[in-house]
Amino acid sequence: MKRTQVGIVGAGPAGLLLSHLLAREGIASVVLEDRSRSYVEGRIRAGVLEHQTAEILRTSGVGERMDRECMVHTSIDLAFGGAYHRIELERLSGRTITVYGQHEVVKDLIARRLEDGGEIVFEAGDVALRDLESGQPRIEWTKDGARQELACDLVAGCDGYYGVSRASIPDGALTVYDRAWPYAWFGVLAEAAPTRDDLVYSRHENGFSLYSMRSPTITRLYLQCAPDEDAEAWSDEAIWDELHRRLEVGDCDWRINEGPILQKNVAPMRSFVCEPMRHGHLFLAGDAAHIVPPTGAKGMNLAVADVQVLAAGMLRFFRDGDEGGLERYSDVCLDRVWKVQRFSAWMTGMLHRHPDAEPFDERLQLAELYNVVGSRAASTVLAENYVGLPLEVP
Repeated sequence: MKRTQVGIVGAGPAGLLLSHLLAREGIASVVLEDRSRSYVEGRIRAGVLEHQTAEILRTSGVGERMDRECMVHTSIDLAFGGAYHRIELERLSGRTITVYGQHEVVKDLIARRLEDGGEIVFEAGDVALRDLESGQPRIEWTKDGARQELACDLVAGCDGYYGVSRASIPDGALTVYDRAWPYAWFGVLAEAAPTRDDLVYSRHENGFSLYSMRSPTITRLYLQCAPDEDAEAWSDEAIWDELHRRLEVGDCDWRINEGPILQKNVAPMRSFVCEPMRHGHLFLAGDAAHIVPPTGAKGMNLAVADVQVLAAGMLRFFRDGDEGGLERYSDVCLDRVWKVQRFSAWMTGMLHRHPDAEPFDERLQLAELYNVVGSRAASTVLAENYVGLPLEVP
């Protein structure tokens, strides 16, 4: 049986960053991932980093390529009522956002962990968590046909909504809050240079759309659609036509740059929180504990915030024998999680066309949008939440 201090399940941003932060303090960990390295490095996900997320990557020594290749944005645009309305993030909040793909963050973290001699076990099958309520939890998995076992002091479940970590917690130990939204995002990744500096969030009579980017040569775009939409039923021509229709509103002075579509997929939207984010010596982080609609660009950022709090608690535990940080981990994170859930739900409800909305509801929705762009106080609330709420690590 192998032994380490922290067993980490999941090689996404949360698990990899936790392993990296712990290693900087001399705390050993092993990361287990059921997918291959090529799969996790190529998995396209979020791309907007809050100010605090970019800062922790930078200060922990894994932000060099990010700083070299990222795009820093000082504002976003809301498009509705036939016009564009700018929300000046930096002027209103004093902070900016960084556009840098989640898969690029994962590549950087994997490279650094391996360079530092860290252990990441890819394609670890049939992972099972044992003895989580004891002082000696264990993780079992199968690799190359052989069953293997890892003894550790603490376990971090960073393996997402469908992972084994949360499923290993006994029935009745968690309270789950869940909402399925009645629409989805049809996401398109295109080999097309961005033609606009800012992200555009558009509320259109045909449904919401988002103009974003992942690099100076790659555009990321989204269309509101039904949860059961068939992405393959859309021709490239139809996709571009609808994107032009929803995003190029009024007398705009820009056009979407078309190019080969590299990827298209439909992602249903849900809100989810489980409480607490701890059971025994297992600590949940990221999507294993909570999911937000993508409208507020908060998924990866929430995971990174969780990990910063968890790493600090683990450091106190191993260095001083002080369990206070671990005992407060769930409460500290959930306080921020629910604030972010509120913001993400507000952005989602304000910008999407609800399939059962009455004319009265649609007028209220537009009134809310006009209030946001017409009031400095309301614009500031949006800006402060969008760039990221302050993170207090106990």
